[in-house]
Amino acid sequence: MTHPIISDLKNRYTTKKYDPAKRIPQSDLDVIFEAMRLSASSINSQPWKFIVIESDAAKQRMHDTFANQFQFNQPHIKSASHIILFAHNPHYSRNDYAKVVDKGIADGRTKPEDREQAFAGFAFAEKNTDANGNTEAWTKSQTYLALGNTLHVLARLGIDSTTMEGIDSELIGDMFKNELGGFVCEVALAIGYRHTVDDYNAPLPKSRLPEADVLAVI
Repeated sequence: MTHPIISDLKNRYTTKKYDPAKRIPQSDLDVIFEAMRLSASSINSQPWKFIVIESDAAKQRMHDTFANQFQFNQPHIKSASHIILFAHNPHYSRNDYAKVVDKGIADGRTKPEDREQAFAGFAFAEKNTDANGNTEAWTKSQTYLALGNTLHVLARLGIDSTTMEGIDSELIGDMFKNELGGFVCEVALAIGYRHTVDDYNAPLPKSRLPEADVLAVI
């Protein structure tokens, strides 16, 4: 099949080594950040924070979070152009959803007199809240929607990436406590440009299960 979207997805792969000399231009970063903000989420909840690690000082802090485990991902921290922490709200509340409702009113999506009715959607959040007020199984799922969206945007821009679940969430929580503000990061994304010589994964062919195994039209 020949189509720009399919070409993007065929060219995208998990980068194993980055060229530390190459940095993503601000014009592309602006597109990436706006695409992340526009990501879909259940009831438009947007229960996430995206912490972009750009400076050498911030990269050193992230580098230090690999002190105990997942050292195979540690080299990406300083060689990739940027690292993005995808964090979710583990206790998404009615007050959090109120920000969404009020922004909808400000944007003209919801009439001010319909504000209380707009909270009907919050039932989906309540359904996914346990007795202790924990919502992370649900909010983490929403955050992965943003991650998937970001991966395709990066592919469209010709920017390489590495999704990293191999991170120390607890140490990240300590090291970036102020930035996270109570949110939890269990997945991060390295972005930049592949090393043209030493990335063993770059020349390997794409491998996916056949369509018949994963898709049914009924």
